[in-house]
Amino acid sequence: MEDLIRRLPKAELHLHIEGTLEPELMFALAERNGIDIGFANPDEVRAAYQFTDLQSFLDIYYQAMAVLRTEADFRDLMVAYLDRASTDGVRHAEIFFDPQGHTERGVDIATVIEGLAAGQADRRDRVSSELILCFLRHLPADDAVATLRSAEPHFDRLVGVGLDSSEAGFPPELFAVAYALAAERGLRRVAHAGEEGPPAYVRAALDVLGVARIDHGVRAIDDPELVARLAAEAVPLTMCPLSNQRLQVTPDLRDHPLKRLLDAGVVVTVNSDDPAYFGGYVAANYRAIVDALDLDRDDVVALAANSIRASFLDDAVKERLLAEIDEVAASGI
Repeated sequence: MEDLIRRLPKAELHLHIEGTLEPELMFALAERNGIDIGFANPDEVRAAYQFTDLQSFLDIYYQAMAVLRTEADFRDLMVAYLDRASTDGVRHAEIFFDPQGHTERGVDIATVIEGLAAGQADRRDRVSSELILCFLRHLPADDAVATLRSAEPHFDRLVGVGLDSSEAGFPPELFAVAYALAAERGLRRVAHAGEEGPPAYVRAALDVLGVARIDHGVRAIDDPELVARLAAEAVPLTMCPLSNQRLQVTPDLRDHPLKRLLDAGVVVTVNSDDPAYFGGYVAANYRAIVDALDLDRDDVVALAANSIRASFLDDAVKERLLAEIDEVAASGI
């Protein structure tokens, strides 16, 4: 199963680039930029990763961003992730970034986007990738609109927009204007929903924001009518098992709804979310959920194929990658 997981071509569709900041790189960038991050060594940083919920994670997540200052910093962050992803069989990644977490520190949005784009270009031969600009939902909706407008000179670098950060108390409909503007400008739309929030947030993301994918969607399982709709409309869920476990969304992975949703015909995918903080990149997430839910080979192949189908890749590229998946599955590995 380990060899199968790594050899299957797959797409990663729920990955926050700031969440790939490993302690070693954090220290290197802090030294380069003359920043005191308050920890003596990488082991102290890892010891601080004791999360009880989404907010306790976000507190240290935003603190760690302080080391990211220059285009070179963002380029190095992107290269490090793509190198790791390629060893897990990731052939394509659609990568979230949080510009508001940087611009509020005085970092220009052009620095963020152009630095990330440079890293993408450097590893284009290994992993194709796209950028998704995320709005921080704990900040005012007007700020999301302003952020989108500030990114307009760089729209050629973006495939879409997303919505992340603290979910409870910040329903999707707050960001209807920002999403309408993104749609007018031809950007694809996705949104975090149903991680901490109820199934109603998933419905609002679909009906008000017009999203093509739901990020997480764990709580959809609580609403059978919603599950049926997700299956009928082939709305993908970008699920992140290790994240859900570490943040106590599903403390015991044996209770995770992924298999039930997959069996119900929902287009479920497996992703790593913020792997530097949650203890595993995409292959580790596959392994964890396989073990917890006793998934078989056909389930794993289906999850990999779903990731390709749920991506924003051109149809011709999707067909080529799906054919490769069929070849690996037929090889008997």
